[in-house]
Amino acid sequence: MAVSADNIPGKCVVAAVQHCAGTDVDANMTVLCRLSRKAAEQGARVIAWPEAFAYLGPHRGKQPILEPLPGGGPILAQCQALAAELQCELLLGGFHEAVAQDASRCYNTSVYLNADGNIAGLYRKIHLFDVNIPDGPQLQESKQTAAGDRAVCVPTRFGTLGMTVCYDVRFPLLYQQLVDQGAIAMSVPSAFTATTGALHWHALLRARAIETQSFVIAPAQHGRHSKHRQSYGHSLIIDPSGQVLAELDQGDGFICAELDPAAVSRIRTEIPSLANRQPFS
Repeated sequence: MAVSADNIPGKCVVAAVQHCAGTDVDANMTVLCRLSRKAAEQGARVIAWPEAFAYLGPHRGKQPILEPLPGGGPILAQCQALAAELQCELLLGGFHEAVAQDASRCYNTSVYLNADGNIAGLYRKIHLFDVNIPDGPQLQESKQTAAGDRAVCVPTRFGTLGMTVCYDVRFPLLYQQLVDQGAIAMSVPSAFTATTGALHWHALLRARAIETQSFVIAPAQHGRHSKHRQSYGHSLIIDPSGQVLAELDQGDGFICAELDPAAVSRIRTEIPSLANRQPFS
């Protein structure tokens, strides 16, 4: 069977979209679709959205928007239609997936759509954000969200992508496992809090890029969502040596960068730290 050139990984322009989601799903989706169309006009073939892209607010308001996967509902259908319209691959950073056994809970699921709008990969967030920082964020994601238990990679236009979500970035062993599965890039869609973002966002993302010698794509929420919730912003695309290729500090918008798989091969050859890993006890 002949292999289409579209199926051969190569250089690809990737966009990371940033916005400030609230509880109005229609308003959130309107912003995301507008920004994604502009990114596609500028040459992006893969477009990544932040965590909690369609809704960010109290859990008690989520039930009407929880959708089963892979079947989905109105939100997924709109995303699939957009991917097909733009003929772009689309990363839905954090989707509120219904839990069949418990209507009061959901998964925080990253969904990868191919350019036809079909689901190519599903990753359920493994590490849930349970923190209590004095004069800072006090959140218990595990109270209403079920944890995933599987590391997931997905094929893309530029090569194999390791899928993660937000708080996962603090757990480097997950990223090592994704590299072992063939990943040359990592997605980290996030709604990082303003407090922890100012302390750790750049350092963590650059560290994951350096130690896995992979691209990092980190679309982020920004701004104040409610009286008690504010996100850090600073969407980033980072190269396999840890250099920032593009950044958007605040505001709705997007950033673009060209990802070249050859850069990963070159850096992993020049500094073969992945190949030099040794077992220890």
